[in-house]
Amino acid sequence: MTQDQAKCSTCKDRNTEQCNPEKCSEPPVLPLNEASDIKRVVAVMSGKGGVGKSSVSALLAVALARRGHQVGILDADITGPSIPKLFGVIDRPEQFNNFILPARTITGIRMMSLNLLLPQEDDPVIWRGPILSSAVKQFWTDVAWGELDYLIVDMPPGTGDVPLTVMQSLPLNGLLVVSSPQDLSMMVVKKAIKMARMINVPILGLVENMSYLPCPYCGEKIHLFGSSHVGEAAQKNNLPLLAVLPVDPELAELGDAGLIENYNGTSMQGMESLVKVLEKTLGGKIIKEREGA
Repeated sequence: MTQDQAKCSTCKDRNTEQCNPEKCSEPPVLPLNEASDIKRVVAVMSGKGGVGKSSVSALLAVALARRGHQVGILDADITGPSIPKLFGVIDRPEQFNNFILPARTITGIRMMSLNLLLPQEDDPVIWRGPILSSAVKQFWTDVAWGELDYLIVDMPPGTGDVPLTVMQSLPLNGLLVVSSPQDLSMMVVKKAIKMARMINVPILGLVENMSYLPCPYCGEKIHLFGSSHVGEAAQKNNLPLLAVLPVDPELAELGDAGLIENYNGTSMQGMESLVKVLEKTLGGKIIKEREGA
């Protein structure tokens, strides 16, 4: 499929041979700039805050990188960016030939986040919706991403301006929806599922985060948030449950220290299985596995 064939963002013919950009009245998908070659774009959405969406985005990027892929993260959570903190990145992005160069993590994952442009990381971003959406678009059009096998888009919670902008303006190959076990969380996540289907963005599957806490002594699973409703919701919505991730204090500690790339716990095993599904679904030859991965 050519870039011209992917300009219709919400019509039923999107990403098909029947797509006709010249006759389409839907908002156009933004083209790639000359300094970027991105093969696949995967958005991570929750619909509800506090379910660990950014941690899942970060772990997914790390797991992909360990499989030998070139990976970038676009932090679209403009008012609550946390990706740089998880990776311990503080360097301000540089500019080259009218493009912004993304920051890089220790292992080479590229990222762009508004927090890297603020004077202080805890400065608030008090912007209205149109300006937030414009910033996300600029992270796509003005950043020299280079060659990437996967760009992970960390979405803000909810179904407002920014998620709508990402779904309509970026050529998404698919969406991962993150939830925690509670029925309350799943109710809100269903809104995200319905939104994606209304805009004809393919949903790759669900990820249940904070599903349980393994007892450090006996290994028994302690369900801190009660019985899971995600599996039932996945079945009702005809979606696969791609990963079930526990509460892991080690992950929290490494994330707070900016060392999430060092994590090798149980959640990483779940993400590695998810990556294999993405490779099979979206295509993606494994270049090489990093030593020790």
